[in-house]
Amino acid sequence: MHPVAAVVIAYLLGSVPFAYLAGRARGVDLRQHGSGNLGAANASRVLGTTTGVVVYLLDTLKGFLPVFLLVPLLVGRRFDLWAIAIGVAAIAGHVRPVYLGFQKGGKGMATAGGVFLALAPLATTLCLAVWVLVFLPSGYVSLASIVAAVLFPFAILATGTPARSALFAVAVLTAVFVVWMHRSNIARLRRGEEHRFRRGKRGAGDGHAVGSGG
Repeated sequence: MHPVAAVVIAYLLGSVPFAYLAGRARGVDLRQHGSGNLGAANASRVLGTTTGVVVYLLDTLKGFLPVFLLVPLLVGRRFDLWAIAIGVAAIAGHVRPVYLGFQKGGKGMATAGGVFLALAPLATTLCLAVWVLVFLPSGYVSLASIVAAVLFPFAILATGTPARSALFAVAVLTAVFVVWMHRSNIARLRRGEEHRFRRGKRGAGDGHAVGSGG
């Protein structure tokens, strides 16, 4: 397979707006409810935890599968660089889906997690553990996502990837991107207005969000 074709396929797969489709199936446009993001967290907040988990898993798969399935088909190519390009394309599709006219999609946390699960499974698993350790006591999906993303480049180094590698550079850029995409969440955290998951409770400012800061 030509690498450009693989990148295009990854973008088209990443563009599938599972949160939007889940909302439409229930007669809801998620862009008009909750945070307005087409991610697992907003799907969970508006449509319920079960739907949010399903959306999270599907968003993760659309990042994982292009890298896992397409990279082995690029015979004689630079696997590392093209694998990253394929992953970035999948994330770009989630953030700006072609099927919605390139309008705002989700924040890309779940899809990026799937991409890096294929590229760096050990480092990604470590950061997923960090996400859980931050989320469970705090209840803030966005805070857990930001902390996990910021620590990811260090996890890449700790698991043996050299600092001069393309993967480490992309990990750093991804961390910056995640923080930038969560800038509104950071502002709400500082004001004490961020949506918070509380088991068994629903109240002002509380949400039932899982999986990403979307």
